[in-house]
Order: sequence, then C-alpha cells, then structure tokens
Amino acid sequence: MLRMDNSSQQNPSLWESVLPPELFQMNEELTKVDKLLNDERFFAPFRERFGTTMGRPTTAVATYLRMMYLKHRYQLGYEVLVKEVSDSLAWRRFCHLDLGDRVPDSTTLIKLTHKYGEGTVRALNNALVLKLKEGKVIKGKKLRIDTTVVESDIHHPTDTGLLNDGIRVITRVVSKLKKVVPGIGRRFVKHTRKAKKIYLGLMKAMKGRTGQDETASKKARGKLVEVTEEVIADGQAVQAELELQEKPFANRLMGQLGEWIELVERVVRQTQEVIKGNRHLPRRLVSLFDVGARPIKRGKARTDTEFGRKVLLGETDHGIVTIYDVLEENPADTALLKPAVRGHRRLFRERLKAVAGDRGLYSQANEDWLKSSGVKQVSIPARGKVSEERRQYQQHSWFRRLQRFRAGAEAKISLLKRKFGLRRSLMRGDAGTKIWVGQGIFTHNLWQAARIA
Repeated sequence: MLRMDNSSQQNPSLWESVLPPELFQMNEELTKVDKLLNDERFFAPFRERFGTTMGRPTTAVATYLRMMYLKHRYQLGYEVLVKEVSDSLAWRRFCHLDLGDRVPDSTTLIKLTHKYGEGTVRALNNALVLKLKEGKVIKGKKLRIDTTVVESDIHHPTDTGLLNDGIRVITRVVSKLKKVVPGIGRRFVKHTRKAKKIYLGLMKAMKGRTGQDETASKKARGKLVEVTEEVIADGQAVQAELELQEKPFANRLMGQLGEWIELVERVVRQTQEVIKGNRHLPRRLVSLFDVGARPIKRGKARTDTEFGRKVLLGETDHGIVTIYDVLEENPADTALLKPAVRGHRRLFRERLKAVAGDRGLYSQANEDWLKSSGVKQVSIPARGKVSEERRQYQQHSWFRRLQRFRAGAEAKISLLKRKFGLRRSLMRGDAGTKIWVGQGIFTHNLWQAARIA
C-alpha cells in the first residue's frame, strides 16, 4: 500500500515538548527544500505508477524523497545515510520522522530506488521545473546546451583484466551451483590461481619497458586466452549437466552462468583480434559488469578516454537544469541540439528566445532550423576558418553575451560532478545510470531553487 506521508507529522510526540526546540531546528536550506517538497505535485508520479491500497504500507514517499535529497546532497552511502538520519533530530524532522518512527533500512531504500525507476525521477524533475515556472522564478526564454561524460563504476579496462574477471565470475557461479546441486560440476577445474599468476607476470613484463615487452605481452595474452577457453568449455559442460537433471531451484544460477559465458566469449574474441593487431573494434566490451559502458574520448586537450556514458544537459536562467538525457553510444553533438530544444519547449510553452552552445553543436542545418522555429538569437560559433561575414556576425554584442552565458555550463558541469555525484555513477547499467543522473540533477535543482526562491 502506497503511503504518502507519516501520520505522526500531524500529531507530534511528547518528546518534542520536553526537549529544547533548538535540537529540532533545521537550517535554512533544509527548511526551504522541505517547503518545496510539500507540494502535492511531487506525489502525483508515485500515485500514477504505484498507487494501490493493497499490501503492507510502504516507506512514506515524503520520507523517501527527503532521504534521497540528503544522500545526493552530501554524497552519502545508504548505510551512512540511515545512521546520520537516525542520529540527527533536525534531519529526522526534515525526513518527516518522529522520534518513535523507525528510519527506513538501507536495503529498503535501495529496493525503492530501483522500483520507482528513471521515469519517476524524470517526472519529479519536470514537476519541479514547472513549479518554478508557474511561480515566475524562472522564465525559460534562453537555453544553454552542453554534454559531459558520467563515468561507470568500473576499473580501467584491459583485455587481460577482462579475461581474468571472466575466469573469476564463471568459477564463482559454478562454485555456488556445486553447493545447491550436489554432484554437479565434478570435472570443473578452478583456474583462478593460474590466471592470476599469468596476469601478474604480464604486469611485470609491461613494467620492465624492455624491447621484449610486446613479445612477452602477446605470449601472456595467448596463455590467458587458452585458460579462459578451458573455463568456458568447463562451464558449458556444467550447463549441459544441469539441463539433463532439470533442477528448477537452480534456474537463476543457470541463467547467470549462461550470461557470463556469453560475455566472456565476446572478450575472448576481441582479445584474439587485438593479438592479431586489429585495435579498431566496434562495440568493444569494456566491462563485464556494465555492458553498456562505452569508451568516450572527450574533445578537450590533456583529457584521457573516459569509460561511461555521454550525458546531454540543458540549462535555463538561474542555473536550473531543465532537460537531461543519458545517451547510448557516443553520438555527435550536432545530432543532440534538436532533441534538447524540443524537450525544453515541452516544459515552457512560450517561444524560446535564445540558444547558446559550443562549436560541437554547430551545423548550418541546426542554425537554420532554430531560426525557422522562432529562436531570434542563436549563439553557436562556427567550426574551422570562418568567412568575414560570419566573423562579423559572431562579433555582435548579443552573440558574445550569450557565449558568456554558455561558458557557465562548464561551471555547472563541474558543480554537478563535485557536489552532486555526476562524476561517477555508483549504479550500473543503462537504467541504473539514468536513475543516478536523474536523482543528482533533481537534488541540484532543489538546492538551487532553495537559493533563488
């Protein structure tokens, strides 16, 4: 049963009249955020998707929203968050928890986050933007667009490291199956120690920096591929045994084993291509644990390749992020301008007056489309050598003013990464990253709204 708020908030406990009121006093930021979140429109996405009167009462939506704000605002882990809320009377009041109320467990918060999903978070962001628009806090007449990369929570990928990971995870699942199904996998041989020895030998060869580095590394990769193929073959034999025995209670582990074998086979194939000298592999797998993560080379000097997902951000006046999108692969920025503008216009009915972006967004087609759709001022510098006419166009005072406005997007991205967790997503997979990014932006927008409202 979906519960919106705790009933104890209408009936304060006796302790609040005994203890000094200073202990329950929230700071100015939390007071304003609490007032913003009291709006009924923030409950609507939960009612529409999960409204039911059956089952046990859930954690109150008001409590969940405020705990997620504290988590992303102060970049706390779930267990630390629960402990801090339990210990602080002010944070308890902010989360609508009385002294007699139990703080939701960390595992409960994790399950609710996955249950509510990315769609609910996006609806919350839209509701906040519309609330600020209706309150005439923001106008939405100008928009700046930029992209960044949110890293995945994975180690730096190497072919040998992925092979070593593959051997480890297949062996781990087979070990669990042996405990669940007695007598299964008797011929399965653990090669984890052998693989680790080969891997460490390769690392020593790479650090030696001698003329034989390349030969030694190819030899070590070849050995590791052979060991991995043996583990895959043994794992497939275990699969065949399980199919003959038909054990329904082992279906989940069987499914996991099949998924890991399929992924590790991909790693073996791409490693064999690298050994042959082919280093340009489309859809190259960079992690067994986050298949959707991509290697993205940012167009900035002295920037290494990042492994994660590209994120589109659109920001209006007063620093409110109105639209965002976690993208698949690494699409060109020129293809992202139209979706960003359309997403902004869905929230703001009035005509967009000005759009600013960097050179990556420029194309003549994009500029013509913006002007034909009613945008009066388009401030996107052209690429390469420009004509005299274009140079004079880009020297207009309004163009340079909008470019100064656009430069603020870099500061906003830095703030989101430093203070709101967008440097690295601690939730894996496409769905997890979308939830993580959405919650970080929702927290930022609440924080910013509390400052300007």
